[in-house]
Amino acid sequence: MEWLMGLPTGWVTDPAHGLTLNQQNTALGNGVLPLQAVVALDALQIVF
Repeated sequence: MEWLMGLPTGWVTDPAHGLTLNQQNTALGNGVLPLQAVVALDALQIVF
């Protein structure tokens, strides 16, 4: 799922983190897409 979000491989799914599959899916599901964040920050700079 990380590659779909534009995150590096292992950002959440690295076994060294010790997360279960359910915890990984929750973390990724609640995450903000980096590209989405850039667009949002750019939009805020234009408004203010």
